[in-house]
Amino acid sequence: MASTVKAVQTFGKKKTATAVAHAKEGRGIIRVNGSPINLVQPEILRFKIYEPVLVAGEDSFAPLDIRVRAKGGGHTSQVYAIRQAIAKALIAYYAKYIDAYSAMELKKKLVAYDRTLLIADPRRMEPKKFGGAGARARRQKSYR
Repeated sequence: MASTVKAVQTFGKKKTATAVAHAKEGRGIIRVNGSPINLVQPEILRFKIYEPVLVAGEDSFAPLDIRVRAKGGGHTSQVYAIRQAIAKALIAYYAKYIDAYSAMELKKKLVAYDRTLLIADPRRMEPKKFGGAGARARRQKSYR
């Protein structure tokens, strides 16, 4: 059963948040968790999701539809995971179905703007240890 739908699936991660993006040929629609990209909350972080679109140019998103599902983490982490998933989906789609040269040009543009659009941030929370309030903080020591 050969499928003729041109589609790629990518993911973005930030801390414990994961976003999975499905990019397929379409009309340039981007949906996040079933709702349009312009309804993403919180409003201040909406521009972070717009970044891959603004950097690569709206015309590069015209031949494909992207739908993203995000889960885990908090609001900010999810937004960063979503923007990474969108950027990676664009690159993967261009590399697979359009041509490698335009994919490389888009990749250079995105990395020049912000490296975290394509490369995940490896930092994670350090576990809390005994003898203090947090991972590194210790109880104050008194000598007298």
